[in-house]
Amino acid sequence: MLRGLRRRVNLGKAAPSTALRITAFRLILALLIGIALWAAIVGGLLRAGLSWAALRDSSLGVNAEAAHAALMLSGFLGTVIAAKRAVWVKQPWAHAAPLLSGLGGLCLLGGASKAAACCMLLAALLHALANAWVMRRQASYSKAALLAGALAWLIGNLLFSAGADSALLLPWWFAFPVLTIVGERLEMTALLRHQPLAGRSLSMIAASLLFGAALMPFAPRNAALIFGIALAALAVWLGWFDIFSRKPLAHGLSRYIRICCASGYVWLGVAGLAWVGMALGCPGRDLALHALGLGFIVNLLFSHAPVILPALARISIVFSDRFYLPLWLLQGSLLLRLIGGISQPQLRFAGACLNAAALLLFAALLLKAALDWRRMGRRWPGKI
Repeated sequence: MLRGLRRRVNLGKAAPSTALRITAFRLILALLIGIALWAAIVGGLLRAGLSWAALRDSSLGVNAEAAHAALMLSGFLGTVIAAKRAVWVKQPWAHAAPLLSGLGGLCLLGGASKAAACCMLLAALLHALANAWVMRRQASYSKAALLAGALAWLIGNLLFSAGADSALLLPWWFAFPVLTIVGERLEMTALLRHQPLAGRSLSMIAASLLFGAALMPFAPRNAALIFGIALAALAVWLGWFDIFSRKPLAHGLSRYIRICCASGYVWLGVAGLAWVGMALGCPGRDLALHALGLGFIVNLLFSHAPVILPALARISIVFSDRFYLPLWLLQGSLLLRLIGGISQPQLRFAGACLNAAALLLFAALLLKAALDWRRMGRRWPGKI
């Protein structure tokens, strides 16, 4: 009886220090995510034509511009996605993945490309193992999509560590968040519960996407054609099964999520057609890359963040219609950049600046919504 009492006393003493370590880890992770996002935005603006000499001539600006895609797709998105999966897995080793990818982004910004490649490769490996662990326990289409996305990130980071060209890297790096988003939509909405044919068609589309990425070193034109067709087919699939096959939701956060998803699926279709156009010799690389990266991925990030943030940070948010401001700003800025910028380069730069403004405004509103929740005296209902 005395031993049991001593154990309870010791556990009670350990609890505050454990909670402190968890809080410190989350703060470090949030800082790494914020740095990666900021650096990716700065690099994108410099590539779009930002002429601020103090930034363009600095080592941080040079590194951010050179590593723009790696910072956004692997440093920022990789850390966010790996953190979400680590929370779900609840295994200590899985939490090393987002920490390593965040550190990789920091190394990229500091110019230590070899250290960055090593960190990101280890992060992708741990993330793939976490998804394989989940798949082994509960096999489903959603888990398979998440595992496929994790393996795409691993292959992309392997190519990155080997110094491969961006034309070979980008299809794998894009397949990572695309397939992850598909898996998360399947998890959140149970789309395939009573639709086995839909699951098989989705498997064919995902396999085509990965085949297009794998074919890129050997037949770039055919690979881009297959990749683009797979993206367009995925947009149709998601639009049909995730939007039109379900009853419309009239108000609140649910309506906001549906609008984000619908606009994202439209941009996914545009990206697929642009990839096909590139394969056929048409200009439009900026359209293909950013319709996919900003139009689809960021739109879906806007939709999932109010749901994912509570799971990651153990806080909730107060949703308001103000979240539509960055959403509509993103759509308008993409039209300005990707459509208007085709004939007028200055519109491309203006659209890129407004893209950055939409991302920063969304981050600010998300922070304010979390602070509003705290100010109202509410607490996260789950366990820390």
